[in-house]
Amino acid sequence: MQNKDWHERFLLEIRKTEKKIAQYEEMSQPIAPDNAIGRVSRMDAINNKGVMEAALRKARERLEGLKRHFDKLTTADFARCIKCNAEIPIERIFMAPQSSFCVNCARK
Repeated sequence: MQNKDWHERFLLEIRKTEKKIAQYEEMSQPIAPDNAIGRVSRMDAINNKGVMEAALRKARERLEGLKRHFDKLTTADFARCIKCNAEIPIERIFMAPQSSFCVNCARK
């Protein structure tokens, strides 16, 4: 894959992640106490809110990682482990952009 293709793929992944963040933000709004739902339904809504907040945190971490790697795209540091300087496969970067380590260093 060429840098141009990676550039486009990063932009696509960034846009998709930004959309997810917007959805998660909407779904994790506070539950109004005067909401006319039953006690059990209210507990479910509060639980779901917690799940959405966790998903929102993960999506924000992913976005931050994608942007960090995108900024390095044209540098010699792109796709290099920050610990051992080994090459990181591009698919790993897209799967776990919040990490800047190769698989071996991430396990340690």
